[in-house]
Amino acid sequence: MNKNHKQGNSNVLFLFHLFILQLISGIMSISSQAEMYGIQRVSEAVAVTLREMRSFARPGISTYELDMYGKSLLEGFGAASAPYKTYGFPGYTCISVNNEIAHGIPDKRKILQEGDLVNIDVSAELDGFWADNGGSFVLGEDIHGHEPLVDASKRILKLALAQIKAGMKIAELGRIIQTEARKSGFKVIKNLVGHGVGRSLHEEPKEIPCYFDRYNTKRFKRNSVVAIETFISTGTSFARDKGDGWTFITGDGSFVAQHEHTIMITDKQPIIFTEANGILA
Repeated sequence: MNKNHKQGNSNVLFLFHLFILQLISGIMSISSQAEMYGIQRVSEAVAVTLREMRSFARPGISTYELDMYGKSLLEGFGAASAPYKTYGFPGYTCISVNNEIAHGIPDKRKILQEGDLVNIDVSAELDGFWADNGGSFVLGEDIHGHEPLVDASKRILKLALAQIKAGMKIAELGRIIQTEARKSGFKVIKNLVGHGVGRSLHEEPKEIPCYFDRYNTKRFKRNSVVAIETFISTGTSFARDKGDGWTFITGDGSFVAQHEHTIMITDKQPIIFTEANGILA
């Protein structure tokens, strides 16, 4: 056995131990080019699917038809719908409309209308890697005045991504999002959160909230993969169960815009894996 072979075995053993530690800790931390490639591939799948679903959406089609289009796009990448695969969700993407906040069930009876506030959330698994992204938009002409809310959510996510880095307290990111929402005349949803992602759909940190939680002392870790999302509200601060076992609604007639990227934490600016979705354009 030569020296190079010994070194190669040592490297393999180190990476294996690191992988085991990731499984135990529940945190996806990128430590190799193979892992980087895996996250990039699944992130491309969900990002392009979200972008193309947004372009495909139009007044007169059902959310079921939109979901089936999303399913075909994911399958084209060889990816599997995360909510369908993990939780048995009755659809392949989550499509929420107007007073629905998240996890809206695609339905043949739900027909999209001009001016609807629509949120599409796409998450998937590909070759053992997982990614998540989402975005709200106004369908067609903004006849109901939702655009300021959507624009605020985009702007706040941009600001949050510009601030996040290794060592930063998760609670501090929540403070930034909440403060900016207040400045814009909005509130944040407190019981829907961002999360770790990578080797499963939901990993540590389990909660990356949109508000300052002084009891949350955790910090973002270098090279970890997380899904950062905003939930910006015109009224309520808490999402309510619609009663179908999946969908969250405002419950008070208010509206919520959400935008989400899967990123890798670094010492400087994060790597935005789902940038191709164009949600912040």
